[in-house]
Amino acid sequence: MRRDASASVILNNLFKMTSLQTNFGFNMLAIEDGVPKILSVRQILDAYIKHQKEVVERRTRFDKEKAEARAHILEGLLVALDHIDEVIRVIRNSETDAQAQAELMSRFKLSERQSQAILDMRLRRLTGLERDKIQSEYNDLIALIADLADILAKPERILMIIREELDDIKRKYADKRRTELMVGEILSLEDEDLIEETDVLITLSNKGYIKRLSQDEFTAQKRGGRGVQGTGVKEDDFVRELVSTSTHDQLLFFTNKGRVYRLKGYEIPEYGRTAKGLPIVNLLKLEEEESIQTMITVKASDVEDAHLFFTTRQGVVKRTDVAAFSNIRQNGLRALNLKDDDELINVFLTNEDSDVIIGTKLGYSVRFKSGSVRNMGRFATGVRGLKLREGDIVVGATTVTNDQEVLIITEKGYGKRTLASDYPTKGRGGKGIKTANITEKNGAMAGLLTVSGQEDIMVITDTGVIIRTNVSNISQTGRSTQGVKVMRLDPTAKIVTFTLVDVAETEDLQAIIEDDKA
Repeated sequence: MRRDASASVILNNLFKMTSLQTNFGFNMLAIEDGVPKILSVRQILDAYIKHQKEVVERRTRFDKEKAEARAHILEGLLVALDHIDEVIRVIRNSETDAQAQAELMSRFKLSERQSQAILDMRLRRLTGLERDKIQSEYNDLIALIADLADILAKPERILMIIREELDDIKRKYADKRRTELMVGEILSLEDEDLIEETDVLITLSNKGYIKRLSQDEFTAQKRGGRGVQGTGVKEDDFVRELVSTSTHDQLLFFTNKGRVYRLKGYEIPEYGRTAKGLPIVNLLKLEEEESIQTMITVKASDVEDAHLFFTTRQGVVKRTDVAAFSNIRQNGLRALNLKDDDELINVFLTNEDSDVIIGTKLGYSVRFKSGSVRNMGRFATGVRGLKLREGDIVVGATTVTNDQEVLIITEKGYGKRTLASDYPTKGRGGKGIKTANITEKNGAMAGLLTVSGQEDIMVITDTGVIIRTNVSNISQTGRSTQGVKVMRLDPTAKIVTFTLVDVAETEDLQAIIEDDKA
């Protein structure tokens, strides 16, 4: 194993691949009184105790009968020893064993077994010591018979014997358990338990190529850097979606037709930084003429109380419980109904009290309460979120709070941060207010996010170049400004998307990457 290997993943592999951990299914079917039955644990214990009672009773009865038989023989021997001279005379005067046995039975009121035992008695038993032994054995047997009879007459003594015998077994054989015994829900190891949880980036190109990248491959740079090649794309392709997630988190893929599909982070294949990835049609069963429009990550903790907030290119919004998407089949589910001239632009998590901000290509935005959009089912179309100006479309939407900042980046690489408090909360459906001064220099707005000022941001161009920089490197300005240079672009390139990631653990490797050392 490598030095940096995950101990939990190794342990889970040992659990699954070896006998280090074994699950046993307990079958409660048993045969009771000759009839197969499903019994509870209490019923099984009762049946066991009942069986032990029967064992003790039968054993005690057997021992009592054996002791009584022996005592009966000893009684005959004691009679013979008390009348030994006469017994010898009877035996001497008898012609056959049968005649001697019959005479003994008649004269001393003996049974057949007692008389036979007398005839079989050896002469050495006539000594006084032997007589004492017989008498002592007889007395012990009488006491034993009385004790066994008392056991059979008192059920509580039988229970006491069972307890003592179980305690004796425990004292004799019990030692400290060498394995851990877990009773209850069977521990089931899924595929993700065998995979180390790491932070990754998921990229999706406009042509539908998807891949997983480690976030460690991108170190933070100062704003204005040229970035590094983040993914290899064809000349007519570019990366459209970029999501920061974990290998164990769930990814929801929403299509242009309003359907939703699901994959785990680790189910997306990992490729090198310059590889173009795998066609997503190899992972998802997309319908004909269906393509992935947006993707979001959903953690297990988001399922209970959160909602999914949908925003379309034409400004239509909808709010739906996350739980409605908990069981997604391989062929997907209907997420929302779209008009013919509309398409899905963004989906994100929200709750009843959240504020939502929506930004447009021409630099306008509207902020309103998420709760002003009623909760709808999966098949609903939605309601108007904002009224678009002629030629305008929605380019971004997210949640916002007053202690955050609104980050916008334009297609030509300019960006800025503005205090969220500068964006008043109004009713949905309005035309919005200016959030950026759009000019020929900075280009149309590429997207909009809310930040705290401490995150890293990853920006990607239509040629697949990615830059990672800290949000604090981007200046904070007012709503109606152009912003500052975030990324230097080639003349024909433009920014198509950006996403937030956790702050890089490494320090900046360089202040600015110069272009051709100029």
